[in-house]
Amino acid sequence: MILFLNGTLDDCLTLKSDTSGNLRWYIDAAFAVHPDFRSHTGGNLTMGKGAILSSSIKQKSNTRSSTEAELVGTDDILSQILWALRFLEAQGYKIIKNVIFRDNQSTMKLETNGRTSTGKRTRHLSIRFFYITDQIDKKQVSIEYCPTEDMMADYMSKPLQGKNLFYFARKS
Repeated sequence: MILFLNGTLDDCLTLKSDTSGNLRWYIDAAFAVHPDFRSHTGGNLTMGKGAILSSSIKQKSNTRSSTEAELVGTDDILSQILWALRFLEAQGYKIIKNVIFRDNQSTMKLETNGRTSTGKRTRHLSIRFFYITDQIDKKQVSIEYCPTEDMMADYMSKPLQGKNLFYFARKS
């Protein structure tokens, strides 16, 4: 870790907004990585280049699967997603899309369809985790697939090493 930090002494954070008017959120969860088997959520917001907001949060409850951990992770970050949207609109920015990028398609189905997508393994989930479905229905956010190798939130949710650590550190 010290070698990594020494290697970043001269790095500077560059933030750029492209002209698309899109907020791009990358959210991911690392399932049961803590000693108490709780999962960890990572999230980044970008409008082009650089992470404007980043979060790294230990989840408050245990989950039974990576899909459930990712659903809880979205709930962990959702207040920031809606706050950023409203804040930027209040500053006069026209936001075209507020997109959440995911690398777990099971979670995407649960978030988009809510309770209608639940099965035996997800039936126990609390309605609070389906608040995202309501926000999708209201067109406040949308969900899109992002391949795991491009998931910027891994930098905030998983203990990366080597090539992946340097790749995501430079990308965010």
